[in-house]
Amino acid sequence: FATITRVDEDWVGLDHGIEADYSASEEPCLTTVYPLVFGHGIFAAAVRDLRLEGNRQENEKGMGGCRGGAVYFAKSRDLEVTGVEERDYYGEGLSFQMCRDVRILRCRFDDNTGNGLHPGAGSTNALFEGCVGSGNHKSGFFFCVRANHITVRGCTFTRNGSGISIGTRDCYNHIDTCAVEDNSGPGVLIRKSPAPTEVHSCLVSDCKIAGNATKGGRGQVEMVSDAHDLVFVDNEVAGSTQLRKAGFFVESSVRRVFLEGNRIAGCGPDVDASDTSLASERPFLECGYGSAPEGAFLHLPRLKPGG
Repeated sequence: FATITRVDEDWVGLDHGIEADYSASEEPCLTTVYPLVFGHGIFAAAVRDLRLEGNRQENEKGMGGCRGGAVYFAKSRDLEVTGVEERDYYGEGLSFQMCRDVRILRCRFDDNTGNGLHPGAGSTNALFEGCVGSGNHKSGFFFCVRANHITVRGCTFTRNGSGISIGTRDCYNHIDTCAVEDNSGPGVLIRKSPAPTEVHSCLVSDCKIAGNATKGGRGQVEMVSDAHDLVFVDNEVAGSTQLRKAGFFVESSVRRVFLEGNRIAGCGPDVDASDTSLASERPFLECGYGSAPEGAFLHLPRLKPGG
């Protein structure tokens, strides 16, 4: 975000440099759009017990999810957001980029034009617990680039474009005891991410994944590209009553997918995967919030109290 400091015919001055280059062919424009809650370069901060209304019908322009959201943080550390209810924003509900040590507890982000919850751009060591993302146009929960060592526990994602979406360099993450239901696309989608930026070392356990992929996708859980070392254990997976698709759809390029103790019903087939994609032994994974070694934070700003 920037403040206009001067206007000289067709030129404007800004109070600081911009984050990217914009060519005339892209038809860039300056517009008044901003998060409802915003923190940049902050340490040890909390946001608690707010109700936020985005009022998207009154906004002419949206904001890209990596650059903003109704609640947005960048290059910050030791953040806690609790008891926040947000809806109807022209963009993402929650987004944070290049952050570490983040806790999002008992919040909900609904009916946004983008994703509901969106950790990304190298963010590491985050906990989402007891949260809801419902009615979002894109994903209920979207792991953006290099979102690592994250735990999503006891959360609910319903009626979104897709339930949970995992992509480029999103590794060492744990999704546990979540309900992922009635989403238009897959309940859990491992997005296209060719090596060497592939998804790997993620665990999904004790979740209910049901009634998804009604308008797109090839299964309740869909894994594509060069992903590997993915573990799904003790989940309840159920097909949609509208359209019968696979419980687990796995492209042949995916490797070392371990499935155990999953209860699958109403899917056809239960598992659509080649033998070369499935693992007979469970990979050893150290994943989720609190599992990151110190080397996992080297790319992030070294913030401390007082700036």
